Amino acid sequence: MDSSKEVQLLKKALERQKKARQQAERILEQKSTELYETAARLKEANGKLENLLTEKVSELDGVFVNIIDPYVVMDLTANVIKMNGSAKEFLGYDYTKERVNLTDLVHQDYLQYTAESFKYLLKVGTLKNYRAKINVKNGDEKWIEINSSLIYNTKQEPIGAQGIIRDITQEMEIKELLGQQRKQLDIIVESSPLGIILSDGGQIIKSNSTFTELLGYTEAEFKTMNLSEFSKDIEGTPTSEIMKQLSEGEIDGAIAIKRYYKKEGGCLVGKTSVSAVRDYKGSLKYVLAMVEDITREREAEERLNYEREKYASIIANMNLGLIEVDTNDVIQLVNQSFCAMSGYTEEELLGKVGSEVLRVQNKNILEKENEKRIEGESNSYELEVFDKAGNKKHWLVSGAPRYDNEKNLIGSVGIHLDVTEQKILENQKEQLLKELEQSNKGLQEYAHIVSHDLKSPLRSISALATWIQDDYKDVLDEAGQQNLTLMQEKVASMDKLIQGILEYSTANDSALDNSSVDLNVVVEKIKESIFIPDHVALVVPKVLPTIIADSTKMHQLFQNILSNAVVHIEKEKGLVEVLFVENVTHWQFSIKDNGVGIPKEYHKKIFEIFQSIGANERSTGIGLSIVKKIIDRYEGEVWVESEKDMGTEFHFTIKKEPTNLNS
Repeated sequence: MDSSKEVQLLKKALERQKKARQQAERILEQKSTELYETAARLKEANGKLENLLTEKVSELDGVFVNIIDPYVVMDLTANVIKMNGSAKEFLGYDYTKERVNLTDLVHQDYLQYTAESFKYLLKVGTLKNYRAKINVKNGDEKWIEINSSLIYNTKQEPIGAQGIIRDITQEMEIKELLGQQRKQLDIIVESSPLGIILSDGGQIIKSNSTFTELLGYTEAEFKTMNLSEFSKDIEGTPTSEIMKQLSEGEIDGAIAIKRYYKKEGGCLVGKTSVSAVRDYKGSLKYVLAMVEDITREREAEERLNYEREKYASIIANMNLGLIEVDTNDVIQLVNQSFCAMSGYTEEELLGKVGSEVLRVQNKNILEKENEKRIEGESNSYELEVFDKAGNKKHWLVSGAPRYDNEKNLIGSVGIHLDVTEQKILENQKEQLLKELEQSNKGLQEYAHIVSHDLKSPLRSISALATWIQDDYKDVLDEAGQQNLTLMQEKVASMDKLIQGILEYSTANDSALDNSSVDLNVVVEKIKESIFIPDHVALVVPKVLPTIIADSTKMHQLFQNILSNAVVHIEKEKGLVEVLFVENVTHWQFSIKDNGVGIPKEYHKKIFEIFQSIGANERSTGIGLSIVKKIIDRYEGEVWVESEKDMGTEFHFTIKKEPTNLNS
């Protein structure tokens, strides 16, 4: 392309650029004008907005300064964007120095509740009485109450929330404490052994389980009833008067004894303590009554009063003399019997020294007994005194210390029995016993002498009869020989009788040689010494015991029974058995035979001296009486069980540890 064309083209392009620039300048000028005008308008509006914002901020700052409670503004994520000084002081945080998120302060137990409450705030726009526990910066737990509302932008969209925080920690602590105390009080009331009722104008509004159990009504039934429907005054101020005085403020409490009637019948006596419950003005609001069931105490008191009156009457009228003295032996009380025993009137005895007015002869005993009273001992003793008439008396005294309610010794009490007549009889008895002892001793000596003096001529007669029989056997006929034999038998019987009398007289001899006695040996010796017919068997089925006794007495005892048993059996095969049974305190022995038996009318008679059955000349009638004396000596009993032709059983007991062996 040539240069002229290129120049032409460049000119045209330049011309177009100029036109375009001019057009752009015109547009820019137009837009600048519009922009200036808009900026001016905006500047004017901005000034107005700034003035308004300044005014509102000043107002808001004034509000923040004037709010006493903590005040907080937060965004929708719970970040604090504004708080007043009270909030900073209460929470311990400063939002201008550190990030503060209120959710982080909420106690973990209240996170769910807080989330639900925030949802409610977003939905409704306000939240009242939100209560939760939070942890402030210093670690303390605080109870708070918040009333809050949402903050909206110009489009009515929520952009934050504001709220006032109230510290209710002390209020909640008090409430919790009151709740615990209320629970404790409820437990105390329900577990109380006293019936407790709360009433208003006589109408029951509350009762505990004890009261419902006492009367059998339910609490619901009580709430429909008036106190007067199931109670009645017994002692103390009437209920109507108590209520009047409580209402008028004259008293705040009273005690009365009332009778309460049970639902199912019957009643109880209750000690009722009434107290006034007043409001802050002092006016009576409720009446609190506590009922103690004293039915048993009242019954016991009535029984005690009855017993006291009964025994007072008994003491006053009993035949035993009663006297009370103080620690100085000064008489404080006497009954009628004591006055009669001593011969003095009550006025003559009271206030006097007992040992002096009664002229006690053995004062040394009384002094020792008084010392025992100081030591708290009680016992019995005898005193010799003179009554008012000067007669010597013997008194048996049972004395005991006397105390006051605080267990301090204040004297003694004595029960007196006049044993003067018994004492005289006792002295007479002792004298008679001495005389009897001398008499028995004399009789025993006499029995020995008589037995010796009687046996001597008997032996001579026996010897003489033997000599005659031997020397004149060829001269004497059969009749003479029989007479001499009969004489020998009579002499033997007489000798046996004399020996029996001697044994009987010595059966109670006090000289006993007590030792271990094997009764098996005793029976064997008896078998060897007595006559046992060939057709009779004497057996011991079970080994006999070894007992503590006098061997000679046991030999006498068993021999006298066995010798009788073996000779009174007429059956072809005779049997005598020696048996025993051990009891707690005694040995019981039985000697059983299958002999002729003993008629019932002789069962007691055979144990008396010189008593025998039939005309058996071989029996002296002494053997069983000796048995009775020996068994008595060993504190036992003897009896017989028998019928004619049915055999005989002799039973006797011997005490294992007798106490009167030497009596």
